[in-house]
Amino acid sequence: MALHFTIEELAGRRERTVVALGAKGLDGLLIFRQESMYYLTGYDSFGYVFFQCLYISADGAMTLLTRAPDLRQARHTSVIKDIRIWTDAPDADPALELKEILQEHGCAHKRLGVEYEAYGLTARNGQRLDAALSGFCTLTDASDLVNQLRVVKSPAEMVYVRQAAALADQALDEAYRLAGPGADEGEILAAMQGAIFSGGGDYPGNEFIIGSGNDALLCRYKTGRRKLDRQDQLTLEWAGVYRHYHAAMMRTIPIGRATLRHSELHRVAMDAMQACLEALKPGRPIGEVFDAYASVCDAAGMKAHRLNATGYSLGTTFAPNWMDWPMLYHGNLVQAEPNMVFFLHIILMDSASGCAICPGQTVIVTENGCEALSQQSLDLIVK
Repeated sequence: MALHFTIEELAGRRERTVVALGAKGLDGLLIFRQESMYYLTGYDSFGYVFFQCLYISADGAMTLLTRAPDLRQARHTSVIKDIRIWTDAPDADPALELKEILQEHGCAHKRLGVEYEAYGLTARNGQRLDAALSGFCTLTDASDLVNQLRVVKSPAEMVYVRQAAALADQALDEAYRLAGPGADEGEILAAMQGAIFSGGGDYPGNEFIIGSGNDALLCRYKTGRRKLDRQDQLTLEWAGVYRHYHAAMMRTIPIGRATLRHSELHRVAMDAMQACLEALKPGRPIGEVFDAYASVCDAAGMKAHRLNATGYSLGTTFAPNWMDWPMLYHGNLVQAEPNMVFFLHIILMDSASGCAICPGQTVIVTENGCEALSQQSLDLIVK
């Protein structure tokens, strides 16, 4: 098997899952999130774009229902022994086949949790699931059960997180090397992603974000490349990825020269970043991190230029995005704990002036505060 963790570590994660099931009065869990499958068993695939479910019972028994292309994938990358295949056909209804598996496990009239919030469990598949199991067992939403276990990283996971952070730094080195008047966005993207692949890394959970000129004020990927003007700005958001663990970063790089507005935005962003770092402490609600960002920006007259969240947890995530639970927004009462990993992005986008400044870095919560994983400076660097 091509496992990235020891069999013992994976078993410990499943044991904690079983305990969590018992605490919620559940007899089993229907897992549809690929992140959960990877975390609990090592199973590594993008087969979740079709109906795919891993059932784990309250006594730890497991059965995976998937398609034929993932049979060997599951055998090679996971500790799952019982793998069932549903067959593609015009009238295929894998939810009914899942019901038969659950009957074998004695789930009739039992209470099962479901990861309803999963990209693989589309609305249509969710309706089929509910219809197939109606009257057979009781289903309840347990989308966050494994998420809450995954959010605090083990020492073995932290090795991969730190490697991902090192790869993110190397990608930024490439961006700085190439950025400048006349540089091609496509060449910058290729070099950044190439640095991560060359370092043994993986594809990210979502596209790298790149935008120059007016597009530097976007925080989503859009297709289409351009060459940088003599005076320009380049916003980048990317992640180093290692064994599916992400360490994200973000920068806006002035091209040619930094305008006065760039400098003003950067000064406020640095004050906000420092306030966020001071607010991210174990035992404190993570919503206070956003409040620190908002307070600094609003006091500087930049409320219109900030966002309504200032980051999120990072971990092992699959497409379509690398954002993990929980997010940093006002009122979020989830308490920070040591070995939680967060991406802090201080995004300021001024549409009136056409200027953006977006520094971002990945940090881990420590026993007393937090630690930035990047070795790169947050200074405003002009290329």
